Amino acid sequence: MKLFLSLSYSLLIVFSAFAQGNFTMEAVKSYPFPGGLTAASNTNKIAWVFNHEGKRNIYVAEGPDFAAKKLTDYNQDDGQELTSVSVSADGNWVVYLRGGEHGSNWDDEVTMNPQSLPEPPKVQIWSVPFAGGEPVLIGEGASPVISPDSKTIAYVKDKQVWSSPIGEAGKGTKLFTMRGSNSSPVWSPDGEKLTFVSSRSDRAYIGIYQGKDKPVIWAAPDFDRDFSPRWSPDSKSLVFVRRPGSGGEPNPIVERTHSPWKIMRYDLATNKATQLWEAPKTLRGSLPRTHGGTNLHWADGKIVFLSYHDGWPHLYAMDEKGGEPTLLTPGDFMAEYISLSPDGKWLVFSGNTGSNIHDEDRRHIVKVSVAKGEMEVVTPGVGIEWAPVVIDNGKSIACITATPQLSPLPSIVPFEGGEIKRIGSELVPKDFPDEKLVTPRQVVFGSTDGLEIHGTLFEREDIKGQKPAIIYIHGGPPRQMLLGWHYSSYYSNAYAVNQYLANQGFVVLSVNYRLGIGYGYEFHYPPNTGTRGAEEYNDIAAAGEWLASLPQVDPERVGVYGGSYGGYLTAMALGRDSRLFAAGVDIHGVHDRTVNRVGRYLYPNQYEQAPDAQYAAEVAWKSSPVAYVEGWTSPVLIIHGDDDRNVPFSQSTDLVQRLRKKGVEMETMVVVDDSHHFMLHKNQLDVNNATVEFLKKHLQKKENGNP
Repeated sequence: MKLFLSLSYSLLIVFSAFAQGNFTMEAVKSYPFPGGLTAASNTNKIAWVFNHEGKRNIYVAEGPDFAAKKLTDYNQDDGQELTSVSVSADGNWVVYLRGGEHGSNWDDEVTMNPQSLPEPPKVQIWSVPFAGGEPVLIGEGASPVISPDSKTIAYVKDKQVWSSPIGEAGKGTKLFTMRGSNSSPVWSPDGEKLTFVSSRSDRAYIGIYQGKDKPVIWAAPDFDRDFSPRWSPDSKSLVFVRRPGSGGEPNPIVERTHSPWKIMRYDLATNKATQLWEAPKTLRGSLPRTHGGTNLHWADGKIVFLSYHDGWPHLYAMDEKGGEPTLLTPGDFMAEYISLSPDGKWLVFSGNTGSNIHDEDRRHIVKVSVAKGEMEVVTPGVGIEWAPVVIDNGKSIACITATPQLSPLPSIVPFEGGEIKRIGSELVPKDFPDEKLVTPRQVVFGSTDGLEIHGTLFEREDIKGQKPAIIYIHGGPPRQMLLGWHYSSYYSNAYAVNQYLANQGFVVLSVNYRLGIGYGYEFHYPPNTGTRGAEEYNDIAAAGEWLASLPQVDPERVGVYGGSYGGYLTAMALGRDSRLFAAGVDIHGVHDRTVNRVGRYLYPNQYEQAPDAQYAAEVAWKSSPVAYVEGWTSPVLIIHGDDDRNVPFSQSTDLVQRLRKKGVEMETMVVVDDSHHFMLHKNQLDVNNATVEFLKKHLQKKENGNP
């Protein structure tokens, strides 16, 4: 069956090579993007969100047929995202959050109003019967979690933890009033207790709520930041992660330093905590910052977690009473989107590993035994698969799958591997141009210092002659662009734009520059990058030189575009290398990296300052595009949403004034009341079309008035 799956994907790619033709941006953006895939424990019931051209709705499916069924009826492109999807253990209810922007760096639970309505929408918790029916408004709040008996929802509101009956409107009650910001509620398996994190400025405690007539228990509080509480199966103990609290002698700023962390166990009967494991005091042993962080779980007699200390984000297991951890996932690859099977015996995850040499630039579903560490790639081939959850009493895995041509859809694969069943294919519009999409190919080139850099190249080979070319720069920067549709909606959009540009005759190179994930710790955390020297820009310059050297590329018509950190590096490219990059589109980029830093460096609210404070301020300035405006001559389009909660809008306002003063040819696009992620589908389309038209205007040759 695995051979059949791989051959099916391969035949699809071969067939698509003969089906090239033009398509519109609207067509290539018409796919429904799935997110929030979840399941009811030990059942064959799953739920997810489809964002179809801005209309976001909850869908469910149930085995054995797993036909997609729509539960909600939100039929406007209104910018209100659906997140925090969960299915009750009995499979009878789906709970979700509507509103806010949960991919932002701040104010993620504050309402979004991209339609500029006189009365902004609210961020609300809803429940809806799995079998179908009217959704129930639980109330305002965030972070909903369903109790093990499927009767109650705990959630966060006004920095406190509340609860409500799962199917009753307006019955929410506050469980307690505690100092600080209280969040991350987790039910005990017996349903009698609720743990939470209470953040209090320079420290954070783990609290345990036992009922309205009993005081909250604090799990061995210390001068530290405690987080990620996880219950034992018998509800008598907790494990959690501990980091030092704020304070101490200031560390150097430019030099990277170790970020310590340890795993603690707290037993309610003794009211004592013991240290189970401490990360090595090395740079690699620092707190991991890939998807899910430490990914801490209490499994079947084991504590499992993720650590970067061997140079890769790998999974480990140790006895629940402590001891030396066992590496479960050896090899040069990363693990992300990690989940534990309901019986606690298996971990399933998405990893860039497999038998194909190019799998380092893909994602496949991998399973590993917690007890034995026997690892197997469940979905080999040339597809991209992510977000796995074990369902149906361990018989199947639900996940999301895509290929270079087929857009992402929820899918079911047998636990032992085999044919992938994709769910909801009938919802993909008939004019979606899957047969016209190119297969991006992996390329590898050397940076200016010889570091090996990976990229994905999009090109229609049936278009002959010298072509214009584009460097695409992803944001993050801890991201990795893949050889197919991406698991992030933001980069799925970028994949669609790159496909469209290739269809229009551009050669497009998406660059996986240093600071990105997927290639090990030293690539993810290199020295002299970011505000410490911006050496990652060398990879962009090298990519531009490599692309310009291709015989099918016109070296005078190489452009650049990117968003967020990609916008930052686009601005660096235009400021430092207008000779190489003839035009660019800078989408919500960072432009002055000294803003909100220099004051903290040079004038901290204390007597001491970091030993390299003055040097750090100077390096941050030299790592900023605004330091290179004098050499900026190429035309640019600057785009920014003015409710951006990842990059302040003021970063673009400042750059625009500088470029105006210098007289740089410039176009601008302000998206009022929308965010970093352009919550309205209409706004995203406008941004995409403006990006493409600007690049075509400045890079495509004109013949008889036509491109």
